[in-house]
Amino acid sequence: MISAHLLAPASLLAGWLIYALALLWAAWRAPWVELFSDTRRQHLLFGAMLAIFLLWLVRRDFDSGLSFHFIGLTAVTLLLDWPLAILAAFSAQLGLTLTGHQHLIALGMNGALLILIPVLITVICARLVERAQPRNLFVFIFFSGFFPAALAAMFCVLASLGILLVDGRYPMPPWLEDFAGYLWLVMFPEAFINGTAITALVVFCPDWLERFNRSRYLQAPWKDEER
Repeated sequence: MISAHLLAPASLLAGWLIYALALLWAAWRAPWVELFSDTRRQHLLFGAMLAIFLLWLVRRDFDSGLSFHFIGLTAVTLLLDWPLAILAAFSAQLGLTLTGHQHLIALGMNGALLILIPVLITVICARLVERAQPRNLFVFIFFSGFFPAALAAMFCVLASLGILLVDGRYPMPPWLEDFAGYLWLVMFPEAFINGTAITALVVFCPDWLERFNRSRYLQAPWKDEER
């Protein structure tokens, strides 16, 4: 998460424009009829909001204006699908803003970096897995849970670093040449948290996952036709 004083006015404006359009599109595509008629889905949405808010409170704030926290949106996207995942994360952002953990003026750029990127990567990976139609449950867990979360963490860090480089308001640390080694320390925990959550949901509550084909992955073992 990036503080407002590290971002140029043009970056703040661009972030708000991109994020506002994404929020409007998510609100348009959200299944409001099913949501208001299904109490289980409402509980999942409110639970996801609380989980994201609490996860983002577990953070490390640096004096430079940067903050580090896990994202967790890969699991939320597979649980709620992308429109509700974006709206749930936005609600968590508002909670962080009200508690003083995020600047309102930088909410747009942080939303574009830490919400839209992970959700987009998760949706792309999930659609690619669905197109391949694998029968192995571990393929879904790894390529829809672990792998997208690691990719999301990597692209979020790289995109944030790119914004800081373009704006030129943040003095780059001397260890930037060894950045690739530090990147793995961000990717693996993010993949582990999301992958573990998806594994638990698949085992105990597969019906909760919007992007999970239960009839394919949990069907009875099939055998090749006898020759």
